[in-house]
Amino acid sequence: MIRTARLALRRPEPEDIDTLAEIWGDPRVMNDLGPVKDRAMSEATLARHLDYWDHGYGFWLVERDGAPAGFAGLKPGAPDTPIEGEVEAGWMFAPAHWGQGLAQEAMAAALAWGWAHLAPPRIVAITAERNAASRRLMARLGMAHLPELAFEHPLFAADDPLRHTVTYAIDRPA
Repeated sequence: MIRTARLALRRPEPEDIDTLAEIWGDPRVMNDLGPVKDRAMSEATLARHLDYWDHGYGFWLVERDGAPAGFAGLKPGAPDTPIEGEVEAGWMFAPAHWGQGLAQEAMAAALAWGWAHLAPPRIVAITAERNAASRRLMARLGMAHLPELAFEHPLFAADDPLRHTVTYAIDRPA
């Protein structure tokens, strides 16, 4: 578990499916991330995320005052993309927790954990080109935009605006 001034980040458990399905099923959350997930899709997504921990790292369930607020952490870079083989950072928070700096606090803790426990030369993050909020957070976290690693995400249809993907990265601190 990771603790910050306002948050607790803990490994998710299968019993967290209701919380995560609510987040992944919210059209506001998924607007710039991908399709809204039904229960079956949420269960598959949680299973995939639990499997990431076999690599020694993954996403944490983020809690504030003991209540779930979001899902954030590190995972292996998306296959069939320019970041495959890298450590990828990501996050999503329930709308009730937006605009409070919680994602930045959680991700700063996740990055610090990554530098302490993993050995990558950098950590990357990707998002849809149009996702201005995530791009601003990437910059606040000290990540630099890498235009040469922009790509068309293979999980989205050719006409889906989420297909246009940008990459940001932060180098390992000296």
